[in-house]
Amino acid sequence: MSRAPIQRLADRISAFFVPAVVAIAVVTFAIWLAVGSAPRLPVALERAVSVLIIACPCALGLATPMSITVGIGRGARSGVLIRNAAVVELLEQAKVLVIDKTGTLTEGRPRVAEVSAMEGVDRDNVLSLAASVARHSGHPLSRAIVTAAEERKIAVPPAENFESTAGGGVTGIVEGRAIRLGEQRFIEFDGQRIAQPLLDRAETLRKHGQTVTFVRAGDQAIGLLAISDPIRPSSRATIDALHRLGLKIVMLTGDNPTTAQVVAQSLAIDEFQAGLRPQEKYDEVALLRHGGQVVAMAGDGVNDAPSLAEADIGIAMGTGSDVAIETADVTLLHGDLRGITRAFLLSRAVMGNVRQNLFFAFVYNVVGIPIAAGLLYPLFGLVMSPAFAALAMSLSSVSVVTNSLRLHRARLD
Repeated sequence: MSRAPIQRLADRISAFFVPAVVAIAVVTFAIWLAVGSAPRLPVALERAVSVLIIACPCALGLATPMSITVGIGRGARSGVLIRNAAVVELLEQAKVLVIDKTGTLTEGRPRVAEVSAMEGVDRDNVLSLAASVARHSGHPLSRAIVTAAEERKIAVPPAENFESTAGGGVTGIVEGRAIRLGEQRFIEFDGQRIAQPLLDRAETLRKHGQTVTFVRAGDQAIGLLAISDPIRPSSRATIDALHRLGLKIVMLTGDNPTTAQVVAQSLAIDEFQAGLRPQEKYDEVALLRHGGQVVAMAGDGVNDAPSLAEADIGIAMGTGSDVAIETADVTLLHGDLRGITRAFLLSRAVMGNVRQNLFFAFVYNVVGIPIAAGLLYPLFGLVMSPAFAALAMSLSSVSVVTNSLRLHRARLD
């Protein structure tokens, strides 16, 4: 039911085109009635009817919806589900792609690679306390922590008074102690500093591209968990392809700047910002849009949903959260990052096809109307019968439909 903005161009043209054609038909009738060959009235009427028939704007009405419909079907076969026709046109205009890191550029299957503890603290105890509060959260990092505890057969006591802070971490009461699990700012919320040995170890792990989550019991950080989430094999090729299409890539992530820098450098990303909360991601996308740029945003998590809604085009990974998928305009089946490139290539193919269709629709009318009016009669004695005008008008629609169907074979890789 949605309409691409370019469809409004056809509507505006039709608003002037139809009265103009009627006027041309009246003038044609009058001229042939005045100076035409006998019998003048039937001949004049025939010429006027020929003008009206050949100018029927059905091809103009088909030009955009046919291309959009075939193009969206072509995208679906390639794992790119488009929910809104306007998005097809916006994708062609986009110059900036904002992209999330975890679950988008990375595989989204994090695992605990290391557990470090302060001197005198058992590492299994650190993992146990972390899993206690993490199992109440649906965040991918939390699931990785719970899985690690289960694999190591570590007892996980129940947690009470669970709370989650978007972009920060989670808290709960475990065996009478207040447990906080999350990033550095979240752990140091009340001015309590994390011990330097833990910070040094965290920085070393981040330089290897790992995400660090700290564990605090009471008023002291007792350890950390290093969580690895490998970069998708298709990420570098996708970024390179998007660069060739002229897109600027901006990575926004809630992860630490050191980890984010490792990922950004390995993928040749143009710009990145790290340590962002969901609201801050939203603000960055809004800032880019207010700068006059058409912005596409790709993400997969609940925290990405506000940014996906704010962007001109929201692109969700099909393996991501339901909220992100529901918010986005485009969904990539199976979480295949190459689908982003396919979406942009599809948009360019469809919009090129739309312009070709509009050309076909207009060229028939530009050439056909003067001939139907009898312009060639004084020079060659040629006139166009209403039956031939009907055939020519039908061929214009056939041309538009046939050209649209070529999108079935459009290359998206």
